[in-house]
Amino acid sequence: MALTEKQEALVKESWELMKQDIPRHGFRLFALILEIAPGAKDLFSFLRDTDEIPENNPKLKAHAARVFKLTCESAVQLREKGEVVVADTTLKWLGSVHLRKGVLQPHFEVVKEALLKTIEEGVGEKWSEEMKNAWGEAYDHLAAAIMGEMQVEAAASSKPIA
Repeated sequence: MALTEKQEALVKESWELMKQDIPRHGFRLFALILEIAPGAKDLFSFLRDTDEIPENNPKLKAHAARVFKLTCESAVQLREKGEVVVADTTLKWLGSVHLRKGVLQPHFEVVKEALLKTIEEGVGEKWSEEMKNAWGEAYDHLAAAIMGEMQVEAAASSKPIA
């Protein structure tokens, strides 16, 4: 099921506020991911050789901004399109990369928790339980689409996913 009209409005309103500073919010998202699950840093080649989250790491900054933007833009379009809107090739690539890196379903929950906290901080007093639920629903759709592609990739390569 896609978002309701009210959920769509909440997601769009908060995205309008946050897209003014995608790099900052993207970095905060990754800082929170690594705070919640420190072992996740090993999933990223550009973080493996460090014990801290280097704010001046250009690869981390670029990756974080791309992930945050893709996640938010797919959420904004969910109701209008009725499904996650990411180019098929991008979705296939995301599934393949996540499978290759060993990403598991619990990792998606960590990202969801970090994303919701990032948005809460990003929108400040506009944050509400309704907005949290709207973003949670939107994120769940994106995560399901990526996990679906992971399953397709796993079946094609005979590599089971956990």
